[in-house]
Amino acid sequence: MSKKKGLSLEEKRTRMMEIFFESKDVFQLKDIEKIAPKSKGIAPMTVKEVLQSLVDDNMVDCERIGTSNYYWAFPSKALHARKHKLEELKKQASDAKQRKVSVEKTVEKSKVGREGTKERSSLLKQLQSLREERTNLQAELEKYRECDPDVIKAMRESNVVAKEAVSRWTDNVFAIKSWTKKKFSFDDSRINKAFGIPEDFDYMD
Repeated sequence: MSKKKGLSLEEKRTRMMEIFFESKDVFQLKDIEKIAPKSKGIAPMTVKEVLQSLVDDNMVDCERIGTSNYYWAFPSKALHARKHKLEELKKQASDAKQRKVSVEKTVEKSKVGREGTKERSSLLKQLQSLREERTNLQAELEKYRECDPDVIKAMRESNVVAKEAVSRWTDNVFAIKSWTKKKFSFDDSRINKAFGIPEDFDYMD
C-alpha cells in the first residue's frame, strides 16, 4: 500500500484560511492547534509555522491582548491581500519587461560596427593568429629563462646568502659541541651520536 502523501505548504495555508472564513471567529494559537489537525488534516507540528506565514503575508490579522495573541481573518481581508499581491507581481513583470527592452536596445547598439563583414572576419582571424603566436613565443621564452642574465645574477646572490646562513649554523653546531665537551667531558663521536650530527660534518667549501 502506498504511503499517503502529505499536504504541501500552500494546501495547508488554504485549509487554515478556511477555518477563519467558515467560523468568522477570533482564535488563540492553542485553539488553532486543536482545530487544524482534526478538521483540516494539518500536521500539529506545522500549525504554528503555517499560521505565521499567513500573518507575514497579511492574510491573517494578529493582535496581542495582555499575554495572549489573537488571530482572525475575513474574506474581504484576504481578497484585499490577494489584490495587493497581484499588483506587486504586475509591477515586477512590468519592470522586468522594461529592463528587457533596455537590454535589447543596448545589445543592438553594441552590434553597430560589428557586423559580420568579410573584412571584420579577416581581422578577427589575424587577431586570433597573433594571440596564438604571442602565446607560443612566451612559452619559448620561458624555456630560455634560466639563461637570462638577471635570473642568473639573482640565483648567485641567493646562493651567497644561503651559504652564509649555512656557515652561521655550522658555527652554532661547533659552539654547542665545544660547550658540551667542556661541560660533560664527552668526546666527538658521543656528541655526534646524541645530536644526530654526521661524522663528516664540516664547513662548506
